[in-house]
Amino acid sequence: MNALSQEQAGRRERTLLAALLLSAWAPLATGLGVVLSRSTTQVADFVRRTVELAALFTAWWVFRRLERRGQCDPEKRATLERTANLAVAAALCCSGLVMIGLALSRVSGFQPGGNVYPGLIVGGLGLITNSWFWRRYSALAREQYSSIIDGQSRLYRAKTFADLCVVVALAAVAVDPSRVTTRYLDILGSVAIAAYLLWSGISAGLAHGQQRAAGQPLSGR
Repeated sequence: MNALSQEQAGRRERTLLAALLLSAWAPLATGLGVVLSRSTTQVADFVRRTVELAALFTAWWVFRRLERRGQCDPEKRATLERTANLAVAAALCCSGLVMIGLALSRVSGFQPGGNVYPGLIVGGLGLITNSWFWRRYSALAREQYSSIIDGQSRLYRAKTFADLCVVVALAAVAVDPSRVTTRYLDILGSVAIAAYLLWSGISAGLAHGQQRAAGQPLSGR
């Protein structure tokens, strides 16, 4: 495939940097929400956002390094791109496993409550932002394929779904935290996020492995 033009590379790098900077505040904001509430979903969301931030940094750093270096040894390029994509898959799987463990540990003897509104606001803003980046990365990948950009599209699709689950669960806690169904909805919210993140991480890893086995290019070059 053809190399990215300077304009195309610039748009992609700016999008990656914007996503990284916007995501940098999320763990802190979500952590504050965790302190103010006792929501299982929100604790799990804090872990998810922290791990994903590391994957976003890796993707931005790899893409920037590859584009700034210009011509790069194909094997070295493939190794760096594989690092970025595996970081995304690992972040999704790690977050999913942590969330499942946390949800199971709180099945008995746990009652959601506290002030969930900060977390609800963060989750709502995250839902809007992440859905925009999902569409943005999908459009860039369709314009000219790049494994790093495609990996970010997969990541933000999962982040959008996770934020939707968080908003629904926290809204239920805000409306009526004492209701029995609210307690299970909060825990099931964590399980739903965990299951989707695990599926996304495994499918991303499998897709990358199948692409390598088929000998397809890993980047838009």
